[in-house]
Amino acid sequence: MLTCADGHYYVGHTDDLDARVAGHQSGLIDGYTQNRRPVELVWWQDFASRVEALAAEHQIKGWSRAKKRVLIAGDWELISRLARPRSYR
Repeated sequence: MLTCADGHYYVGHTDDLDARVAGHQSGLIDGYTQNRRPVELVWWQDFASRVEALAAEHQIKGWSRAKKRVLIAGDWELISRLARPRSYR
């Protein structure tokens, strides 16, 4: 996950993290981050397969900004609580 200069988050997956971040940072990758530079890598995780990485990407993209901030902070207990329905928090 990247934080863009305008404060937005970008979530993606890649086989080469360093090259992908460099591509976003330089503006060589067209799309969301191109006009939101500089970007900063704020969270990443290794996955056993591309399928798992893509599933995680889609899941995280659906999360609220607050939940993404909690993920970046590594507060797994709070993430777990936020995943529950409001009546069970």
